[in-house]
Amino acid sequence: MRQLALTILFIFTALTSVSAQGRTETELAEDWQFSRDGQSWQTVRVPHDWAIAGPFDKKWDMQRVAIVQNGETEASEKTGRSGALPWIGEGFYKRKFSIPQNFNGHAELVFDGAMAEPEVKVNGQWAGYWAYGYNTFRIDVTDLVKAGENLLEVNLSNKEESSRWYPGAGIYRPVTLVLTPKTYIEDWGLCARTMTVRDNKAEVEVDMKVTLTQPVDYSFDLLGAEGQKVASVEPKRIEKNGTVHAKMTVQAPELWSPESPYLYKLVAKLSANGNIVDEKTLNLGIRTIRVSRENGFQLNGKTRKLKGVCLHHDLGPLGAAVNKAALIRQVKILKEMGCDAIRTSHNMPSQMQMDVCDSLGMMVMAESFDMWIYPKCKNGYARFFREWGDKDMTNLVLAHRNHPSIVMWSIGNEIPEQGGEDGRQISIRLQGICHSLDPTRPVTQGLDRVDNALWSGTAQAMDVPGLNYRLHRYQAAYDKLTHGFILGSETASTVSSRGVYKFPVEPTDHGYYSDGQCTGYDVQWCSWSNLPDDDWRWQDDKDWVIGEFVWTGFDYLGEPTPYDGYWPSRSSYFGICDLAGLPKDRYYLYRSHWNKSEHTIHLVPHWTWGKERRGEVTPVYCYTDYPTGELFINGKSQGKITKNPESRLDRYRLRWNEVKYEPGELKVVVYDEQGQKAGEKVVRTAGKPSKLNLDVWTQDGGSLRADGEDLAFITVSLTDKNGTFVPDANDQLTFEVSGAGSFEGVCNGDATSLESFKQPTMKLFAGQLVLVVRSNKQAGKITVKVNDAGRKLSKSVVIATNR
Repeated sequence: MRQLALTILFIFTALTSVSAQGRTETELAEDWQFSRDGQSWQTVRVPHDWAIAGPFDKKWDMQRVAIVQNGETEASEKTGRSGALPWIGEGFYKRKFSIPQNFNGHAELVFDGAMAEPEVKVNGQWAGYWAYGYNTFRIDVTDLVKAGENLLEVNLSNKEESSRWYPGAGIYRPVTLVLTPKTYIEDWGLCARTMTVRDNKAEVEVDMKVTLTQPVDYSFDLLGAEGQKVASVEPKRIEKNGTVHAKMTVQAPELWSPESPYLYKLVAKLSANGNIVDEKTLNLGIRTIRVSRENGFQLNGKTRKLKGVCLHHDLGPLGAAVNKAALIRQVKILKEMGCDAIRTSHNMPSQMQMDVCDSLGMMVMAESFDMWIYPKCKNGYARFFREWGDKDMTNLVLAHRNHPSIVMWSIGNEIPEQGGEDGRQISIRLQGICHSLDPTRPVTQGLDRVDNALWSGTAQAMDVPGLNYRLHRYQAAYDKLTHGFILGSETASTVSSRGVYKFPVEPTDHGYYSDGQCTGYDVQWCSWSNLPDDDWRWQDDKDWVIGEFVWTGFDYLGEPTPYDGYWPSRSSYFGICDLAGLPKDRYYLYRSHWNKSEHTIHLVPHWTWGKERRGEVTPVYCYTDYPTGELFINGKSQGKITKNPESRLDRYRLRWNEVKYEPGELKVVVYDEQGQKAGEKVVRTAGKPSKLNLDVWTQDGGSLRADGEDLAFITVSLTDKNGTFVPDANDQLTFEVSGAGSFEGVCNGDATSLESFKQPTMKLFAGQLVLVVRSNKQAGKITVKVNDAGRKLSKSVVIATNR
């Protein structure tokens, strides 16, 4: 038997009584006991990441490897590749739960993800196992539970060199106990699909798999956002186990899109003798997807190019522990930039993330694997693929196919087998699984060995040929393929550090500096990648390039390219936003190109430099959707320029490359296509730091929900007496949280910082950091105080919590 790793013991949870008339779905969030050694225990809540508190140390999962994907041929020491946090080894959780005395039905546990290799026991008996830490899985525990108190144990084990980035550790996604009568609707058996939308009506088809112990009547109601019934299927009889099929017509449907993410509710019922036996509700977005030679990618019959980003699953200072408020913050930040799609690289997403994307309007490429049979790292998923690959693909589709946000499936990322017949055959098989379970969505994969994938036929086999980087092979791929389109499934990999600027300003693919930072001028990329400007030339000039997914939307833990061997670098530089979720300058470059509803005017760099830069060349860039701008320093014009479509870095940017720094006021005035003044932006040199500024973000726009889960994200910065931001401040701050909440974490976005996310102190990085506060379950007020002892400054803010 496998060695036990993580023991979960359910501490008592009272459940609503389950009679023959209903189901309960109870999230098991609180009162878990956790241990690393099975001896000493602490109380935690799930989702939980046992490693995120640190400490950071280069000894954790130090890997001596050659990263083939980066073009390396010789092995070298990689100290921060998987985040330099203590995620390796075993962990033990335990909790008790209660089953009602009159329960006589079906019971199952639904794990949305547990890292890694979860082994589950109920009341000391083996219940189940799942190999892949990123996937959701269900375990039937009907024969293992009893009335009254029950014990659940889950054992987890993480192996060294099993990941190319930080995977997290623990039960990092929700666990749900589902109790139903013996006659029930199977959890993943209810599926609704939009078949057509034409003539101002939509045809929706529903499949429902049921398990019966008696004949029942089934029915469906489709409700609008205000609860009004818009379509229904009247009760019909079913007498044995199986799948029922129904059709509904919706008149004047509200279509789901990123611009208008309208959600209906589908209510499915099983009834006997006029009484409801089981009932299940799911959100339904009515929308159609099509990809074709003639029209490219279409949503609801309208051609559009995907403006997407890739996201790893960690949430910065929260680690891998999923949280709804944090996900909402991410999606809102991206939508403000003009982004309309996410690729869940390189693994299955959480249900919570997809729910957020459904409700806020964010399209999704749901990805599955980073490797198949050939191992990219010694103990990675390749150990399991032959036995588990088909099962994992099946679970991904079954668990997520009702999310309208998902517009395509991805069966892999940069799979080494893509260049051979085995890779082509596996691609056909996995794509076939997707089609068999969900015929409405296309399937792709990220191909990085383009010529090999074309030679083997792997690229030809895919519904959507996805190319990772390799802009120089776009035209050849398009010419050889018969699809009539290609997708930039992974693009850019530009690197930068928020608020850091290197001189002289030189575009380079091998920038490497002694402080472990990258330049914020957005002119630094990697040997295999490129700049945003390069991708946009293809996106804008070729109708057959149907969109892109930028690597990455946010920085993530691990994979600190180009500083893979530099200590203490332990997180990425690829993000458009940093690890704290603070926008880098590159955010505004993308915003200027993607956000068509609001204008952008942003200046790079800041204008607070020491005496050593006075009189030195300090180039100024303006990121704007306007074509022309004039730059002024202290009222003196530095020239009026217009974007140049023939120049690599001047088609999408306004650049004044010969500006010499002098303190004071930096101002740009921008002009529209008719030459009329359209707006301006001013940046000033900061004086002596004298005030702390606290900017609070909550999902409800001010207050927190008193549910024990809601989070406030507080951006802390230093300003001078006039309120001018001090961009080079690195003061050590401390934090105090009292009242109806608690300190949750802190992050400053510095990829080289070894300060713990879970201690109430941290230095500012480039003048900012983000403090995270969690509500408790009591309505009231949370008082947050930030102290700068070195300057004898403090600032407090009060956040209300409501039931």
